[in-house]
Amino acid sequence: MSFWDFLWFSVLTFLFVAYLMILFAIISDLFRDRSTSGWVKALWIICLLVLPFVTALLYLIVRGNSMAERRGVENLRYYEAENEYIRTVAGIDSSSQIATAKRLLDNGAITDEEFKRIKETILP
Repeated sequence: MSFWDFLWFSVLTFLFVAYLMILFAIISDLFRDRSTSGWVKALWIICLLVLPFVTALLYLIVRGNSMAERRGVENLRYYEAENEYIRTVAGIDSSSQIATAKRLLDNGAITDEEFKRIKETILP
């Protein structure tokens, strides 16, 4: 196998993997979208099977913005759920953090300015 054959094989492999990633992103977006009916989803899937490249480009052009919005909403939901889980597992709420900071202030471990700064970061 020559260098050019290897280079061509690498380029084609990259393009195929990129196409598969786009295809999986489109299919997952179709199933994530609750506003689209099942018939329309089935039509998109059939078109992806019959004319894959044209349909993928058309989907990205027509529904690209809403695709990004749905993904952003899903990422925000995951982020909020993760933060809530961390708060429940840690078992520390803002009132206990302020009480701990107050004890440190009373013991002289922190200054009044540090206590105020801690309180400002804990309370919105």
